[in-house]
Amino acid sequence: MTPRTLTLVLGLIATGAVAHEKVTSKVILARMDLMIEIRDSAAVLGAMAKGTIPHDAAAADRARAALVANAAKIPAAFRAPDMDPNSEASPRIWDNFADFSAEAAALEAAAGTMKTGSAREIGLGMREVGKTCGSCHQDYRQ
Repeated sequence: MTPRTLTLVLGLIATGAVAHEKVTSKVILARMDLMIEIRDSAAVLGAMAKGTIPHDAAAADRARAALVANAAKIPAAFRAPDMDPNSEASPRIWDNFADFSAEAAALEAAAGTMKTGSAREIGLGMREVGKTCGSCHQDYRQ
């Protein structure tokens, strides 16, 4: 990992740590950690697509694989309807859990089909990933 990539990732981690401060539920903390891992993988891929960091095929493959694996974990992580005022999870998740799970599956599929051989390919794939993230966040994030 280049120093620039490391700086980007560490900055994202620090931002997530602040959001965790007031949450005490282990279930919610685990969900938040999962979403941070997804965000961090997407951030690396997005930065490569934009040319903010150099394209690194191995790092892109790792980030894509992490995105796929973590997207698959979303339904199980949110199965328990634990709530906390410091969480961004909307109660609508549990009102329509089948649709929420379908959104997670769409993210997994979009990430799974992403090509990582070039910044351009990553950019095309990230458009689809971004659509799935945006759709889910619009409905299920407060």
